[in-house]
Amino acid sequence: MNKKAIEFYAAGLSGKRAIVTGAASGIGKAIATALAQHGVRVAIADLDVAAAERAALEIGAGSIAVSIDVTNRAAVESAFDAVSAAFGGYDILVANAGVSTMRRALDITDDEWKFVFDVNSRGVFLTNQVAARYFLGANTGVIVNTASLAAKVGAPFFAHYSASKFAVLGWTQALARELATAGIRVNAVCPGFVRTAMQKREIAWEAELRGVSSERVIADYIAQTPLGRLEEPEDVAGVVVFLCSDAARFMTGQGINVTGGVYTT
Repeated sequence: MNKKAIEFYAAGLSGKRAIVTGAASGIGKAIATALAQHGVRVAIADLDVAAAERAALEIGAGSIAVSIDVTNRAAVESAFDAVSAAFGGYDILVANAGVSTMRRALDITDDEWKFVFDVNSRGVFLTNQVAARYFLGANTGVIVNTASLAAKVGAPFFAHYSASKFAVLGWTQALARELATAGIRVNAVCPGFVRTAMQKREIAWEAELRGVSSERVIADYIAQTPLGRLEEPEDVAGVVVFLCSDAARFMTGQGINVTGGVYTT
């Protein structure tokens, strides 16, 4: 990518300040790294503060680590206040923290349902609401939520996860419409089969549920992907950078597929 193309792709990002939740590893860490590479100072917000501190040291560029429990309003408010104190405010929220379990729909327990919804749906609600209230004071701000391919198509053994991510898309669309008059943009990304530690666990679970090998599960993921490979966290991060930038200034309320062609609607 030439310099002119890079300037368009990441227009207006240099000097911005971002909070990325679930950023100590996986997709979140890739997003934080990509934003930092484009001149954004990033707060690595994660429940695992030790891992967040390691990630912040690795990313550098003025990054900081912040402890957060996205399911707890007081913890979210405290974490965001700490970022404001450290950075003098913030301009971007990437609500990426997420969890999964895998089970046949009729075997999902009440506790599993609550766990997945608390992090994936309530966590997005709380972090978005706290950030949006702050952004309203500035009449500007950008929110990007991490949804999923499973937010577009219900996934076998993933009914509770799919439901929690469908909720993220519905919230994103509604919040975007409410905040548009204030110049605050809200979008979501919908990754596909992303190679992460979370996916590694899911592959093992799915293999057991289907009675096949992990290698077969991976092969099936790739077979469903027209671009012919597993997705990497960096594939998602590039789209998030774009959505945070001025290049996407007329985009809001969108659920952008980043799936390698698995789903195109």
